[in-house]
Amino acid sequence: MNKYLILLAFLMVSTGLIAQKADSVKTPTAADSLFNTMNSDKKKEPVAVFESSRLILSQSTETVKKNNLNFLVIHRFGDLAGSLGGGKYFYGLDDVADVYIGFEYGLTNNLNIDIGRSTIPTIGGLLDLELKYAILHQTNDDSSPLAITMIGETGLRPYSSFSDFSNRISYFAQAIFARKFSHSFSFQVAPSIVQDNLAYPNVPGNAQAVFSVSATAQLKVTKLMGIIVDYAHPFSSFRNGANGFSDPLGLGIQMVTGGHVFTVNITNAKAVSEINYLSNTTSDYSRGQYRLGFTISRTFDFNHKEKYNPKR
Repeated sequence: MNKYLILLAFLMVSTGLIAQKADSVKTPTAADSLFNTMNSDKKKEPVAVFESSRLILSQSTETVKKNNLNFLVIHRFGDLAGSLGGGKYFYGLDDVADVYIGFEYGLTNNLNIDIGRSTIPTIGGLLDLELKYAILHQTNDDSSPLAITMIGETGLRPYSSFSDFSNRISYFAQAIFARKFSHSFSFQVAPSIVQDNLAYPNVPGNAQAVFSVSATAQLKVTKLMGIIVDYAHPFSSFRNGANGFSDPLGLGIQMVTGGHVFTVNITNAKAVSEINYLSNTTSDYSRGQYRLGFTISRTFDFNHKEKYNPKR
């Protein structure tokens, strides 16, 4: 059932893109040719592929600019349906699957240092420290057709029971390749690897390293609102339906409101951190194990320090 849901979601996005592209095609006029000639020497500038550093499951290629601080609150509720959802649990609103509080700070325009805390109750939470570096930007003249960003992260499980401290530590590395194909449509692909010092869950057959590929599409329906489809597939002979695992899939709407970016979504992933959801998603849409979630992102700019004027 998951495969059909994924196919349907991407078909909806692709159909909307094709229809919009067809509507926008028109025969160029003499005025258009003159305008293009006048603007042929315009300054090469980077393109913002997405509006936020976070999507639903995935991070984007976007970074926080120098001396800016991005504050994140990401919340996942309990199951909407199934045996642990429905009206008796107020459709998941009475439960908490995970809450993530994070800070992203721009050391430079292209290099961020991020710290976050995930409170997912089932695994005792996760504290993570991350470096995110944008090594290439898509440009408006298409001399650089892609944006490429690298992520390196270390995670520590503070409360679960481990016989050795090093077993609490996990690592995450990812390369994100993204392109804005039009004003309305953006797409990215991100291969990644999660490495646990101790396989989690620690059961026979589970590997310490999990390689996966994520894909995310955004279709803007207005200037400030877009539909997002976010999917990840771990390549693992152990992480399959027979052993109770599912591929993470999220569907949502992202809205830009002044200094905030707000995303509301439905996903089967309980965890927010990539270290957790890429290696340990066991909820399945077919069993009603999907949940409401949201992300609030607020950026603070410390570049302009205004002096206090008591006479104002």
